Amino acid sequence: MGGLMILICMFVSWIFIHRWSQRNKKGPKTWPFLGAAIEQLMNYDRMHDWLVEYFSISKTVVVPMPFTTYTYIADPVNVEHVLKTNFNNYPKGEVYHSYMEVLLGHGIFNVDGELWKKQRKTASLEFASRNLRDFSTKVFKEYALKLSSILNQASFLNQQIDMQELLMRMTLDSICKVGFGVEIGTLNPNSPKNSFAQAFDTANIIVTLRFIDPLWKIKKILNLGSEGQLDKSIKTIDDFTYSVIRTRKAEIEDAKKSDQQNQIKNDILSRFIELGENNASDKSLRDVVLNFVIAGRDTTATTLSWAIYMVMTHSHVAEKLYLELKTFEENQAKEENVTLPQCDDENKDEHELFNQRVVQFSKLLNKDSLERLHYLHAVITETLRLYPAVPQDPKGVTEDDVLPDGTRIKAGGMVTYVPYSMGRMEYNWGPSAASFNPERWFHDGVLKNESPFKFTAFQAGPRICLGKDSAYLQMRMVLAILCRFYKFNLVPGHQVKYRMMTILSMAHGLKITIEKRS
Repeated sequence: MGGLMILICMFVSWIFIHRWSQRNKKGPKTWPFLGAAIEQLMNYDRMHDWLVEYFSISKTVVVPMPFTTYTYIADPVNVEHVLKTNFNNYPKGEVYHSYMEVLLGHGIFNVDGELWKKQRKTASLEFASRNLRDFSTKVFKEYALKLSSILNQASFLNQQIDMQELLMRMTLDSICKVGFGVEIGTLNPNSPKNSFAQAFDTANIIVTLRFIDPLWKIKKILNLGSEGQLDKSIKTIDDFTYSVIRTRKAEIEDAKKSDQQNQIKNDILSRFIELGENNASDKSLRDVVLNFVIAGRDTTATTLSWAIYMVMTHSHVAEKLYLELKTFEENQAKEENVTLPQCDDENKDEHELFNQRVVQFSKLLNKDSLERLHYLHAVITETLRLYPAVPQDPKGVTEDDVLPDGTRIKAGGMVTYVPYSMGRMEYNWGPSAASFNPERWFHDGVLKNESPFKFTAFQAGPRICLGKDSAYLQMRMVLAILCRFYKFNLVPGHQVKYRMMTILSMAHGLKITIEKRS
């Protein structure tokens, strides 16, 4: 008994000494064996803001975990080192790949080396295609008008709507049509349930949890808890994606048999099928599909949601944006000699006339004209600074390294740059870093660019986002129409907070009411 008490005293003393030795440590405090896992788990639902607190003290935050060490960085100099200067030492890595493989497989966002280079080359050719750009513009406009029609009806009925849900439907429809040539019709007035979208969200949440859940592999083997739910979600996801692939393969085969090569669609999936010379496996194409879905659906929809939230909670921004759009409409209509429908036409139904006005305005919008809306661009960019679609981006570590600030990095660990925190740091953006201020993107009245290693919403270096221009095109198109014709009001008592997953979506959606603008 006495020996046991001695052992207990020694153990307690050891823990006390361990904790006491960290009293001046800037980063999270650790426990023997567990590292900082307890503190990270306790702050999981607010992890991005938890990191903001540590980054306000130190530009680098080291978080030891039971089986690895996470090093979080917010200094643009360190970010450039990881994303560009020593790029080859910081791949996605085996740890990240193993966490995300069940969802993203061997797609472009989850692979390194030659497989990544091959997919990126194919994707870059497609994104550079004028045909894709023109088709994308048409599709983005089509679905923005569908969304406007739903908002018009909601305004008439004084209905509350979940804007994030509608935007997710819109972008899912858009990416399926642009990326895969498939019309799935989730953005309908009756808002049909979409099992794929729900399963994809569930899977995204569960694989994100793996990053701090040391027991996930055991749960996976035993098919318990979240891992059991993940299996069901993946089955639903696969049923959808394999159906899309079979449809496109059959259409391509039919076009070849009838010697109508010009009938083969120019969507991204078709390009991967063609370049695979009919040897591309359904599994590899499935991974392509899901990687582009997460790129084209979730990121754009969440950014649009946060942008609308920022506009509705900053009235001066809403009015300045509306004035820009109204002025643009008048000038563009004069330039193109277009007569705009008038509200006082007594022979027409009010809602029909309103929809006609929206459609007429949309005809003034194209890639070139949208780029003249500088304040709109600044609103989107400022939203991305504070609410980046990808709030954290982890990288593996191949060999030991030293960051420019002197932090030592061990092979086998993970280094994560954190766009969410970077946008809120005064040492990056000055005293007003935490404020939403679109004007910060102008210098002497002219739009300015920032280093991609400081404004990291689209990553930087060799992996910089290929879809940046396409994303801006869709976001400009949607916001131009919505902010010209509608005013948004948050439902009283509705809580807006992020949900912990790979994409910075809103945990409870964005519940709003709509007012029409003249």
